[in-house]
Amino acid sequence: MSSSRETARELLTRWPVVDGHNDLPWALREQVRYDLDRRDIATDQSATLHTDLPRLRAGGVGAQFWSVYVRADYAGDTAVSATLEQIDAVRQLVARYPDALRLAHTADDIEAARAEGRIASLMGAEGGHSINNSLATLRTLHQLGVRYMTLTHNDTIDWADSATDEPRHDGLSAFGEEVVREMNRCGMLVDLSHVSADTMRDALRVSTAPVIFSHSSARAVCDHPRNVPDDVLAQLPANGGIAMATFVPKFVLPEAVEWTRRADENMRAHGLHHLDTTEEGMAVHRAFEAANPRPRATAATVADHLDHMREVAGVDHIGIGGDFDGTAFTPDDLADVAGYPNLIAELLDRNWSEADLAKLTWQNAVRTLRAAEDVARAERQRRGPSHATIGQLDG
Repeated sequence: MSSSRETARELLTRWPVVDGHNDLPWALREQVRYDLDRRDIATDQSATLHTDLPRLRAGGVGAQFWSVYVRADYAGDTAVSATLEQIDAVRQLVARYPDALRLAHTADDIEAARAEGRIASLMGAEGGHSINNSLATLRTLHQLGVRYMTLTHNDTIDWADSATDEPRHDGLSAFGEEVVREMNRCGMLVDLSHVSADTMRDALRVSTAPVIFSHSSARAVCDHPRNVPDDVLAQLPANGGIAMATFVPKFVLPEAVEWTRRADENMRAHGLHHLDTTEEGMAVHRAFEAANPRPRATAATVADHLDHMREVAGVDHIGIGGDFDGTAFTPDDLADVAGYPNLIAELLDRNWSEADLAKLTWQNAVRTLRAAEDVARAERQRRGPSHATIGQLDG
């Protein structure tokens, strides 16, 4: 494995990781209300965060989609303003660390950042509640630099069903389909992590641009509703999109599903949100884990998903989306953003070629964003902005 790890590190200097999802902005909001002096990511933050600049470098990360997520109980105008605060946080990070980070809006920007030795910083909104049923708000988020939107988070919204909530629309409503079309016209990637399987299928039917799964793994390997069914994975070659495997143990290790359900119930019993990763929340998590040892995922667990996803979707349609700082627990050897070489070494030991690994880490994601940009140019020549409302389309 040591020689594989050395090969992995060398490969990542040439083809670094484009990671689909990192929740550092939300962690900064929850822990220090965006006070970057208290969480200076130029220095080691391993006591409180999965992410800092030294570990991003050690992990071979060349481009990061920073999630500008807000919780689904942030409804209406509150969700919009909180999303704007998250966007502002990413811009503050880039401004504070200009030698390390470069704001990126396009595939060309990503390539330019790599040439400069900086980490391309993109943004993805997580949950359609962030646009408050407004296509104008969607367009404004795009103008501010948001380059994907996950159609739902954990809750079903007014126009799209979530994977982890009761369905109300059998997928997308008519307004939900219009959201997808408007995202295509803007050049914002349609992200299908967190959505129901029927929402996935509807979005693939409607979208003229490649879609992504920014942080989802294979349902056939771990039967969790957050993962992607094989029939959906099989549609990615025709669509041109990518599924980016996540590392969250409850989504990749079957034995961890029930354990995490009980850990989440314990958090709620203590009056905390189950996704709380503040110091208080992590203390509750650690106490539960001490009394109830958790099943341990590893890089090999994630590699099992990638093997399956490559078999079903093809090597041109897979990527990586770790979900660091958005989860309380991580695999043992993928504990933080420095761990990517361990996953690449595991895949090398499974006889993945360096050419295939270059696609996984860098090329597929850059190609997908570029293809979405091409579709957007064509769509904007064909039609102007949509002014449809949810009342008009859904009644």
